[in-house]
Amino acid sequence: MFIFIYLHQIKEVTLNISLLILIIVTITVIVSFILLAYRSFISRIIKEKNTQHEAEVLHQKDLVLENIKAQEEERKRIAVMIHDDIGNRLNILSLWLNNLDTQGDEVIKKNIYSQMSSLIDAARSISHSLYPVNLESVGFVLYVEELIANLSHKISISMKVMPGYEKKDIFVEVQLYRIIQEFTTNVIKHSTATDLWIYIKDYPRHMAVVISDNGQGFDYDLVKKGMGIKNIESRIKSMNALHKWKSAPNKGSRLIILIPRNHELPNKNSLNR
Repeated sequence: MFIFIYLHQIKEVTLNISLLILIIVTITVIVSFILLAYRSFISRIIKEKNTQHEAEVLHQKDLVLENIKAQEEERKRIAVMIHDDIGNRLNILSLWLNNLDTQGDEVIKKNIYSQMSSLIDAARSISHSLYPVNLESVGFVLYVEELIANLSHKISISMKVMPGYEKKDIFVEVQLYRIIQEFTTNVIKHSTATDLWIYIKDYPRHMAVVISDNGQGFDYDLVKKGMGIKNIESRIKSMNALHKWKSAPNKGSRLIILIPRNHELPNKNSLNR
């Protein structure tokens, strides 16, 4: 009788243990399912937010690009008007004045001719600053060399274009020219640099451009909100390019730009080479 009761108790305990194990396994399965469902939900939310963020970033890039294109088109329209219309009219007036019979009053003639020449130069300068009108016909490299020649009395600039350079889309060349122009202007205005170097090389997937000087340098965090830096960086973004500033006080400055071909982003590691 005692053995029967003992066996019954063992059986009951075994059943209770089995039931407890079943309950624990069931709870574990339910909790695991809830955790997996929650993780999947969170993952989906993060993915949707990332997708939305990427879409917003792409939209902002498109807005920047469209804004720059619109500005360039308007600049080009005004520059061409000044260059072709006003510039030509001033040249014609200059020729007329040169052939005008002033009955011996050479002083008046000389003054008028001098003022006319100044107006012609001013019109050309305004046109050039608004948009590089002749860049497409002259070519990017020669146009930059002309800029270098015009600034030779202010700073020594040397440019090295490696063999194999290929003509780029006119939009890219205009932006790159503007960047060089802006960088050079900033160096002349705010730096004690005496030399500036421009290096350009084509690679299979991107074009590398390095602009550097031997000036006093700058702290990027202190100047990044300035219009000069903003103008340069907005033009870089419009080309879907990567860039990196290397500058420190009294150690000069360097700007490295990687401009992709076919709008494919280059490898960021290339900026550290």
